[in-house]
Amino acid sequence: MEQETKRDLPTVEQLTAEVKRIRYNRNFRKTIFSTFSSLVVVAAVAVLISMLFLPVLRVTGSSMTPTLLNDQLVICNKNADYKSGDVIAFYYNNKILLKRVIATSGQMINIDVDGTVYVNDEELIEPYVSNKSLGECDIQMPYQVPESRIFVMGDHRAASIDSRTRTVGCIAEEYIIGKVIFRIWPMDSVGTV
Repeated sequence: MEQETKRDLPTVEQLTAEVKRIRYNRNFRKTIFSTFSSLVVVAAVAVLISMLFLPVLRVTGSSMTPTLLNDQLVICNKNADYKSGDVIAFYYNNKILLKRVIATSGQMINIDVDGTVYVNDEELIEPYVSNKSLGECDIQMPYQVPESRIFVMGDHRAASIDSRTRTVGCIAEEYIIGKVIFRIWPMDSVGTV
């Protein structure tokens, strides 16, 4: 009987192996928990930064082609100053639209039948527009931008619905989300706007 009891007891090697297995499992659980915790913190910080300072937006539609294409992801800077030529994001009818700033409050806009834009009687040089067009325009030209408003237009002038119509009109500054500064997706189009 004493002989059988000795056979049932684990050897030193077996005990050492079991201790190593238990330590490995404990360390593995700690590593998984630590990694998961780090990912949650990084995700929370990323969400806070994107909500407070640098919102990430997805482009939908063709009104800003060729500058911005459908399904691209862009980053906006909420604290940036904007001027004529900058692309901004703003709220309109529970949507977010992206358009280019053409003129700010007090400036005079005039658009020819061929689509050439004049700001304060000076032709606006627009290398970002591929096809000039008057597009849908139901405001009387010349037009003075009201106080605390911004006149915006899409780069695809024939398809864009923008400040040239009374439907959208000039954008109030409090509706502006920020200046579009960077394209982040798809990878082949990453770069500044």
